Order: sequence, then structure tokens, then C-alpha cells
Amino acid sequence: MRPLATRTTVPAPGRLGLIDDTAGSDLATLGWNTPESIPLLWSLSRAPDPDLALRTLMRLRASVGEDWAEIDVLIRTRPCFRGRLFAVLGSSEALGDHLVAEPVTWRLLDCDDLPATDEMSRELLDAVGAVAEPGAHGDPVHRASRTGPPAVVALRLAYRNILLQLAARDLAPAVEDEPVLWFPQVGQFLADLADCALTAALSVAVTEVLGDKPFEGRLAVIAMGKGGARELNYVSDVDVIFVAEPADATSARIAGEMMRIGSLAFFEVDAALRPEGKAGALTRTLASHVAYYQRWAKTWEFQALLKARPMTGDMALGRDYLAAVSPMVWEASEREDFVHEVQAMRRRVESTVPAGLRERELKLGSGSLRDVEFAVQLLQLVHGRVDESLRVLSTVEALTALTAGGYVGRDDGANLTASYEFLRLLEHRLQLQKLKRTHLLPEFDDLESMRWLARAAHIRPDGDLDAAATLREEIRRQAHRVRRLHEKLFYRPLLEAVARFDKDELRLSDDAAVRRLSALGYAKPEHALSHLRALLTSKGRRGQIQELLLPTLLEWISRTPDPDAGLLNYRRLCDEVSEHDWFLRLLRDEGVVAERLMKVLGASAYIADLLMRSPDVIRLYADSANGPRLIEVDPDDVARGLVASAIRAQDPKRAIAVARSHRRAELARIASADVLGMLDVAQVCRALSSVWASVLNAALRVVIDASVAERGEPAPARIAVIGMGRLGGGELGYGSDADVLFVCDPLPDADEAVAVRWANTIADRVRKLLGTPSADPPLEVDTGLRPEGRNGPVVRTLAAYAAYYRQWAQAWEIQALLRARECAGDDQLGIAFLHMADEIRYPAGGVSPDAVREIRRIKARVDAERLPRGADPAMHTKLGRGGLADIEWTVQLMQLRYAHRLQTFHNTSTLQTLDAIGSAELLSETDVSLLKEAWLTATKARNALVLVRGKAIDQLPGPGQQLRAVAFAAGWPEDQANEFLENYLRVTRRAKSVVLKVFGG
Repeated sequence: MRPLATRTTVPAPGRLGLIDDTAGSDLATLGWNTPESIPLLWSLSRAPDPDLALRTLMRLRASVGEDWAEIDVLIRTRPCFRGRLFAVLGSSEALGDHLVAEPVTWRLLDCDDLPATDEMSRELLDAVGAVAEPGAHGDPVHRASRTGPPAVVALRLAYRNILLQLAARDLAPAVEDEPVLWFPQVGQFLADLADCALTAALSVAVTEVLGDKPFEGRLAVIAMGKGGARELNYVSDVDVIFVAEPADATSARIAGEMMRIGSLAFFEVDAALRPEGKAGALTRTLASHVAYYQRWAKTWEFQALLKARPMTGDMALGRDYLAAVSPMVWEASEREDFVHEVQAMRRRVESTVPAGLRERELKLGSGSLRDVEFAVQLLQLVHGRVDESLRVLSTVEALTALTAGGYVGRDDGANLTASYEFLRLLEHRLQLQKLKRTHLLPEFDDLESMRWLARAAHIRPDGDLDAAATLREEIRRQAHRVRRLHEKLFYRPLLEAVARFDKDELRLSDDAAVRRLSALGYAKPEHALSHLRALLTSKGRRGQIQELLLPTLLEWISRTPDPDAGLLNYRRLCDEVSEHDWFLRLLRDEGVVAERLMKVLGASAYIADLLMRSPDVIRLYADSANGPRLIEVDPDDVARGLVASAIRAQDPKRAIAVARSHRRAELARIASADVLGMLDVAQVCRALSSVWASVLNAALRVVIDASVAERGEPAPARIAVIGMGRLGGGELGYGSDADVLFVCDPLPDADEAVAVRWANTIADRVRKLLGTPSADPPLEVDTGLRPEGRNGPVVRTLAAYAAYYRQWAQAWEIQALLRARECAGDDQLGIAFLHMADEIRYPAGGVSPDAVREIRRIKARVDAERLPRGADPAMHTKLGRGGLADIEWTVQLMQLRYAHRLQTFHNTSTLQTLDAIGSAELLSETDVSLLKEAWLTATKARNALVLVRGKAIDQLPGPGQQLRAVAFAAGWPEDQANEFLENYLRVTRRAKSVVLKVFGG
């Protein structure tokens, strides 16, 4: 654009980027519509907002009066002055207003050098007439002669003048060819300015609290956060901690006054990082600080201390504070829940950002500044314990040290530093506009605001993209790069160290790798290291793909409650499918498959074991055009396919093996969809019940066919299997047995005794074949609910069942029939059994009062005697307070009492019957909701226990690793295990009150 300055025709305002209707007349008023003014007009056009700059120039001209002639000469003759003035006026409304309100301040833009720290300190102290006097313990104490509102006004003016000088030099390169102030220089200058400003505020506070009295105590101000790291923003809270000797009312009043004055004059002064936060004492002694950090401090508080720096006040006391607490910082990574606390804090921070603003949030969103800072601080805490070179304050310095120490690759360190500085630059420009604390980018379709921000950040058009479009693309690119933060900072160096690649001259030793894995949540980092070596040294192409995949896979595994198990399961799975080329290709090409698989492997031992033997299910982790393929499967189709495949096998053992294989794959599919949040509790239970019924049907048909072939004659009887309990209700869990009754009906020409013996042989063989031990989840067929219990025959004829129930049925047997439903074998016989059962479970006039009393008596006995020894009644999902048994017995008692007159109660499902109870208004809507929520919560928890432990368990664990795993499998964030348990206890406690209401009447 320089050659344009030689043109003799004055460019039109529109060509200069001026769109204000009055721009032409304003230029004429200024005398800038002449050929001699062309160079300054082109400079004006490069201001981020030329219209704003021109409007403010007109106001400045009116404000300075006769000085305008001198300003006009400087604009025409000194490009550096011109660039600073135009850049400030086109970037910052607030600083423009300051120049207009304080007419002499324009002269500050004609100074070549920024003030040194001692000059800033002197200027701010002089603003309130502060003088130094000897302190009681060495360091001088400044005492101001000006206090109250005049002191605040004077400090604000002095601070704003210095800020103006920095902003002018920071912004000028966008307009003229001026030296660039790099991000670290700006942050350090602002931190030094904050130190000087609070020193002056402290001098006013001393005078306001003490007057002429001497200060006998000591008060040190410790800078924290960005101020402590000397990478402060233009507009930012300045975090501080106060150390006092003694920590009395006087020191607290001085500290409070300093914060009040500083917040009024400069920036918000925040002491929330002190021990106990805002609830804690404002000042503490050094000994009190040390005692707190030794006993009570949380991990995030040590993380905050990474940035601690003596700022002002008694600097010797500040240095003593730092010497006392710093060693504790470097031991924080050894704490038991270090990783979980750090990760939980990061998630809490991100969750505070509204979903609609996350893409525009520079500080707290995904791919934001806080992502970089958290990761860098975590690496410092992990490796700084043994490497003192990492004990630096600023994020940029820390990245440099981590790169130099071999903990981060050189390219990764440089790229992350560049991304961090770019995002901080945008943050600075946004804050300068109105001198307001903000981290929010403009709406991406707000072209005017995006154009202003791009020009203020010195971003120019690129190819076919204008400045605003270039900025949008750059923001997305940088955010994407930061989103890969953990892969870049944590896992890539680990893999390069493990495989001994000579890349970036990384020097991460085995000890350092173990420390890093430990900090990432691995309880047995040495084992994890051996797994990584085994995966990376796979033969041929597999090792190369693992090198590509593992950084991302490890990141996803680390988000699960048991990364050790997740990595071990992934290694075992890779060994099992080593001959299948599709597996690693699928993970490489389908990111969603890899992410879902890592979540499952780190969450569920049950699913991991199933996938080892049915790896093809992993193909269903992908999405189709209609959504996740895991839930596109129709359980009825699965049932038909399972039975058909089993029947095609000639040998019963082979047929059962085929049925097991189908069941294994279906269990893996259902459980995977469950853990991934694709199925609700009722859908999981129905699908599990369907596959169990299919296995029973296949086994029964195969055994009957084999028997007929052996006998050489037709079967002498029809056989049906009646589902009872949770199988009958369609509410099976992962650890449930199949409660069934076998019923037979001799054919007309068959001898009944022979037919019954044959049917018993068939039932025994089915149970034996299904119960054969295997690596799959057990297939236990339980006939304990049959008449006379375990003392009665396994199979009875339909007539024998009818005779028994009509003459001898006890209350519990009638209750058990409430959940009877045909599930396998001869459909007509099964339906006939249910018609017979209806007469028993839904008798005309209802069950007798004696039966109801007996049910209540049995329930009381179950509550008193059935709970396992040592079990916590509040946390036992089946028999505990408000657990599954409580809800189901309550529903069944109401069915016994009212089903004779309410057809909707003729239902084997607990949830559906609860809906019917609500519709009949036998319980209030609130009570029904409490019972349903408790049943769903307890079922979800019970299923999660099986998914995590791989076997049937009913007792929830107490707080700790196992509870975190169960909560995660139940769909709760891994850092909300305690909330999961509290919710379970609250829901079941409320449900128990309803149970007592029903059983007490």
C-alpha cells in the first residue's frame, strides 16, 4: 500500500474504509483532503475501525484546543506517533474517551520508550503523595498523603496513562511499520504495572487504616494466577493471597482496604484463592498457611500455587511464604486422587460455559486457553518433582522448559505456544475495545465485528478470503490444534520414549514415563508401559497403525474410571483379533468406533470379555445413515436367527454352542449400547429377556428333535416353558438367572406316565446343556418356583398344575404366578397354562384377606432375614431399602388386591403395572413416580455392578475407585460418583416411604 501515498488524487472516504456519512466533511474540517495528506489518510485506513478513529479524532481536536496544530504536525511528520494514535483510536473506545477527557495525555504517545518499572512505581506513588518509611521488620512501608475518592481518581488516571502507552505500542504495528511487542512482553509489563499499582493502593490503605500511627506488623501480598505468572491481561482479575504477622484485625483491615481501592482504581482484586476461599480469613500467618496446606488443601490449590509470586508489601515475608509452600506443590502429584481432582476441575470449568457460547469462548471452552494452561500445569506438577527446570511461572516459559527437558516434542511445544499466544492476542484485543473483562469472540456471522477484530490483531486477507474470513478460519484451526492438546503433550512423547524413536530428540526416561502414566490415572504405570511396548512393537503394518492410533486412544481411555483395565483390555483384544486386518483399519478410519470402544473397554470387564470372543460386534459401533448401528438391530430378528441357526446344527452340543455364540454377540451389543447411553433401562431389560427366551426356545427344540431321532418315533407330549420372575416380566438384568416352569401335555394316544417321564428327561437335558460351564456369562435355568419348590417334580402336566394350584397353592405361589408368561416351546400349551393361571392369580372377588396378610408376613420376614450378612440395607440393590424387591412386592400386593376388577393389572411388567396403578388412582401420581424412579435406579445400578465386576453382585460399593466405575457404567460422569450414590440413596429412601404406606395398611 506504500505506493498509494505518491498519488496526487485524494482517495474517496469509501476507498479508505470510511463509511460514516460525515467522513468527507470531517476530513475537510481537519484539512486532510489535500494531496499532501494522502500518506496519513492511508494510515487512517489501516486503523481497525477507521470510522471510530476519525470520530474520536474530531472529539480530540475539540478537546485539545490550540494543541491540535502541534498534533496535526506530528501526525504528518512522525509515522510512529501517527500509527500509535490511529491504532489506539481505531481499536479502543475506552482509551479514545480517556484521550478526549484528559487532553494532555496525547503527549504520552510521542515518547519512544515504555516507562521502566521504577518509573511506573514512582508515578503511581506520587499520584497519592506516598513516601517510604522504615518498616518494623526491614522492608519499607509506603504511606500515602492523599486518601479517599481523590486518591482513587488520581490512581485511576495514572494507571490509565501508563496503560495507554503500552496499548499504543502494542497496537501500532497494525497501522505503521513499528516494532512488534510480543505476548510475553505485554504480559510482563502488565504484571509489573499491577505490582506498582497495588503498591500504591497499599500505601493508601495503610494511611486510611492507621492514620499517623506506625505499622507494627508485617503484610505480604502474594500474586497468584496470571499476575503471579507475569502474563497478565489488559483487563483481568488480579488474584492475591495475604500473609500477615500477626494476622490480626489491623492487617485484615489494611488488606481489605487495599483490595477495595485497587478494585475501584485499576482492576478487580480477588482473594478467593486463599485457604478456605471466600469463607476463610483474609489474612493468615505463615504458620497458619503452612498448616492448612499440609492438612486440608485440595489438589487445585497446589495447582494454583504454581503461579505464586511475592508482589508487594513485606517482600521478605513473601519470600518466606514461597519457600515454605513450594515444596508441597511438587508433592501434589503423589496424592491419591490427583488426576481425578484435576480432571474434575477442568470439566467443572468447561461445564460453566453455556453450550451456545462454547465455540466463541476463548478462555473456558473446548480448545481454549484453559485447555493449554491445565495441561501445562499438570505436566509441571508431574515432572517438576524431580526436574527443577520446570519450576517456572508462566505458561510460555513452562512450555519452553518442557520442550527443553524432552517432555514435549519441539514441534508440539512450538505449535502450542503459537496457539496460546494467538488466543491471548485475541483476548487482549477484545478487552482493549471497551477496557472490559471479556473472553467472548463476536458472533462469527457478525462481519463488522469480525473485521474489526481481524484488523486489530493485524490479520490481513489471505487469497480469496477477506480479513474476517481469514480470522474465522484461523480461530477454527487453532482451536482444533488445542483440542488435540493431551495427545500432543502427554501421549506422543510417551510413545516415542517407549518405542525409542529418535524424534525431536525426546529424552523421556522410563521413570518419567511412569510418572506421567501415573498422573494420567494409571494405578499400575509399569504395566501400562509394558502394554504400550507390546502394542507398538507389533509386526509390520499393525505397529505403524498403532503408533498412529495410540495417542488418541490413550486419551479416550484416560477419561474412563479404570485406564489400567482399559489399556489391558485393548491389548488383549488386539491379540485376539491379530489375524483380522479390518480391526485396526476400522479404528483408524472410523473415529467414533475407536472412541466408543475405548469407553467400553475402560468401563466394563463384562463387555470386554464378550468382545474378545465376539469381535465382529465392534463393527456395529459405527454409525449408519439412521444413527448408531448398535440400536438398529431388531431383537425379534435376533431371536429368529438364533433359533434357526441352532436348529440347523445336527448335534445338540454343537447347536447349543451356536446358540451361545449368538447370545454372546447379542449380550455384547446390548451391553455396549447400554454403556454408551443408547438404550434406556427398560429397553435393556426387554432385549436381555428376549435373547434368554430365544436360547431356551432353541435349546428345547434341538433337544426334542434329538430325542425324537433317537427314539425313532414322535414325541409323546407337547412341552412349553413358562417364564417366571424377571424373565416373565421381560425385566431380566445382566446377572439374572432364568426362573421357569416346565409344563407338558401328553398327546391323546400317549401314556401319561411315559409322556411325563419323557418331558422330565427333556427338561433335565436342556438345563444340563445350558448349564455347562463356559467362558460366557452363565445360562442357569432355575425351576425353584415350581409347585412344592425344589421337592416337587420339574415337569408337570397342565392338569396337574391346575389341580395343585386350586387345592394347595400357598400365597407366595399365587404371587409368583403374577409374572408367569409363555416364553418357549409350544405356544398353544403356554397360553393354556396362562389361562389356567389367570383363575389362580386373578380370582373373581380377589384373593382372600388371609392371602394378603400372608404376603405381608412373608415380606416382613424377607426384610428381616434375607439380607446377606454384613450387607448395608441402604445400598443393597435387590433386598435393600427401597430396592427392587421392595418395589416389586408392592406392585404385586396391589395386583393381588385389585386385579380381579382392573383388567390393566393383568400384566407381568413392573413398570407397566405401576402405570396402571397410577391410572386407577390407587396411589398418587407422586407415589407412583417415586416407585418407578426407584425401580429404574436400582435396576440400572444392579446392571452397572455386573458390567463393571463381570459377575452378579447386588451391593453397591462405598466411595472410591469401584464406585466411580459403577457410576460411570450407569451413565454418570466419572467425577460424579458421590452424586450417583447420593441420588441412589435419596431415591430409594423416598420410595421406601411409599412401600411402608402400602404394606402398613
